[in-house]
Amino acid sequence: MSDTRLSIGDTAPDFTATTDQGTFTLSEQRGKHVILYFYPAAMTPGCTTEACDFRDSLDALQAKGYEVVGISKDTPEKLAQFREAEGLTFTLVSDPETSIQETYGAWGEKMNYGKTIVGSIRSTIVVDPEGTVELALYNVKATGHVARVRRELGVDA
Repeated sequence: MSDTRLSIGDTAPDFTATTDQGTFTLSEQRGKHVILYFYPAAMTPGCTTEACDFRDSLDALQAKGYEVVGISKDTPEKLAQFREAEGLTFTLVSDPETSIQETYGAWGEKMNYGKTIVGSIRSTIVVDPEGTVELALYNVKATGHVARVRRELGVDA
């Protein structure tokens, strides 16, 4: 478990991971803005709300040059079910060993129903076309988060 948190201006750690449709490598996205959002579990209420908000904002984000990538410890099979059930059209990355989440500071202790547990910390890291952190948001709420990301990035609602 890592206490690492990324900050604006940090180099975004590169990674290659399995998705529900193949593989994803962050460094292959150079030249694009990439929104990496980390969430606890597919097909749970909060994570579904957040994923659907990103889905519904995808056209506006892509029009401004942003790609969206969701990352969780779910298996590729569960991610495929999530994609199908919710009509998701962006990349879903499987991180079952939580190595990407740990590297990005999105795995660690958090409060859940009044108890301290270790798990995915709902977070969003935006990487600029050169591979540098453009925005880093940790411990965000599922509801209203995508609207906040859009405001911070200057993408009209």
